[in-house]
Amino acid sequence: MVEKKDFKKIKDYLYEIQSSFRADMRVPARVYTSEKMLDQIFRDKSLEQLINLTTLPGIVKYGLAMPDIHEGYASPIGGVVAIRIDDGVISPGVCGYDINCGVKLLRSDYTENEIKPFLEKLATEIQKEVPSGLGKGGKIKLSIGQIDKILEGGTKKLVEDGYGEKEDIENCEAEGRLGWAEAITVSDHAKNRGRDQVGTLGSGNHFLEIQKVDKIFDEKIANSFGLFKDQIMMMVHSGSRGLGHQVCTDYLKVMMPAMMKYKIEVPDREFACVPFKSEEGQRYFKAMACAANYAWANRQMIAFRLRKAWKNILGERSSLTSVYDVAHNIIKKEKYLVDGKEVELIVHRKGATRAFPPHHQEIPGKYSQTGQPVLIPGSMGTASYVLSGKTEGEESFFSVCHGSGRTMSRTEATRRISGAAVVKELASKGIIVKCWSSRNIAEEAPLAYKNVDEVVEVVAGAGLANKVARLIPLAVIKGE
Repeated sequence: MVEKKDFKKIKDYLYEIQSSFRADMRVPARVYTSEKMLDQIFRDKSLEQLINLTTLPGIVKYGLAMPDIHEGYASPIGGVVAIRIDDGVISPGVCGYDINCGVKLLRSDYTENEIKPFLEKLATEIQKEVPSGLGKGGKIKLSIGQIDKILEGGTKKLVEDGYGEKEDIENCEAEGRLGWAEAITVSDHAKNRGRDQVGTLGSGNHFLEIQKVDKIFDEKIANSFGLFKDQIMMMVHSGSRGLGHQVCTDYLKVMMPAMMKYKIEVPDREFACVPFKSEEGQRYFKAMACAANYAWANRQMIAFRLRKAWKNILGERSSLTSVYDVAHNIIKKEKYLVDGKEVELIVHRKGATRAFPPHHQEIPGKYSQTGQPVLIPGSMGTASYVLSGKTEGEESFFSVCHGSGRTMSRTEATRRISGAAVVKELASKGIIVKCWSSRNIAEEAPLAYKNVDEVVEVVAGAGLANKVARLIPLAVIKGE
């Protein structure tokens, strides 16, 4: 059982459980947090899961947790681990079920005062245009052949078909497409689950928000991102829907028995894993890439429908320009210094956001001087943040938090507060809420989450990213 005394303070906002804590730990476990927030982490099993993470074969340096850490399947949400390619493993549970759950941010040229008279109509129109809810699909059902092209083409495929602009590709992590994806590695069941869900919001903590820029922390970087005070923004938070969930399910079933074949032992069978270079490992890596591409395509289609809703209410001259799109649950090859040598590693991020620094080869040229835009959504009705990556972030494998992080289960939240009470509370703050389900509103109430301002302060204080702008919601559109 982990206790507070087991933590060693490395520096402000960074604590470590040394590898001597448990015999099977291969590396230390590190947590980015404040002393105040550290107490919250002991409420669930996330620290035990983080320690389990450090036992994975091939892990380098340390297992990491971001300040929004909370309990998940297998590893904690907010977890980051880098694993050697030659003798390391790949694990679906350390990516998560909602592969490439992530955020897209779009900017407008409108100010808050200009949009206020249209806000209610705009929120209603967006809710009408973008299907949402558990298992809910859109009006169009794609063929398996069309799904295959999206699985391998991602955002690029949609833009080629007229559902976006060239800048939507440029302003997206990996340009919205992981090139090693092979549709043949995804089951027909997964593909069928995704046939009518391209451009849909989903349920749980997924949302669309009309936001305004509340504060600017760095004028120069904000200007390069196209942001200004009181500007109206649109934030999209969604993932790979049923298709991604099925990919994870399918490969967990493959890997659990395969561990015996490869003589791999893990402290929790939820950490089912196989050697990265094995046939099973490579098939999952390709299938995961397909699901990630699907998620980017999903957010791109949502953006297309948002632009349509804006034009329906505000006229043809209205426009939404992509700022950036980032993944929260993903596995990718990246290069880092290990023992003084640059090594290519398999980086698993689960509920953690990539935050590449200035001049990094994987970010658009327009952001070369500032670092990658980093998007941190808050809980419903609270602030969200735009950060920028910085060089010092290499100590976390250029990773930061992905949100505020839950402090209680959805069941507990519904016991504590009603959906109607949440809507009333947000209305008192001038925030419009659109949701077909009162229960979902209660499950995602702000009281169920950590304070996003405190979480982001840890990231900035630890030197992992720069604070650029704070966004606050004017209207929230939730899935069921």
